[in-house]
Order: sequence, then C-alpha cells, then structure tokens
Amino acid sequence: MAYVINDDCVACGACEAECPQSCISEADGKYVIDAAKCVDCGACAEVCPVSAPVKE
Repeated sequence: MAYVINDDCVACGACEAECPQSCISEADGKYVIDAAKCVDCGACAEVCPVSAPVKE
C-alpha cells in the first residue's frame, strides 16, 4: 500500500528530499508520490511537519 500526500501539504519539500526512491515530485504547488515507485517505507511521513503523507 503506497503513501499519498493529502491536501494538508504546505509544499515545504521535506518529503521529496527524504524519499530514498525519488518518487516524490512537485506538481501545481503541491507534492505527489508516484505509487508505482513507492516502497511504503514511511520516510516521507516521518519528516512532514503537517502529516500530509498518509497510507492510501
């Protein structure tokens, strides 16, 4: 089950820098996770200041 970034995202970029699979990118002022690349490690959720990455 991959992570997704919900609407609470404040576009700080902390998750993108932390992702070991480089599956997070910016799109329209928010960040998105490529579910096909996500390995469900939770690194993004651990560093997010607003808890935007959640399990799908």
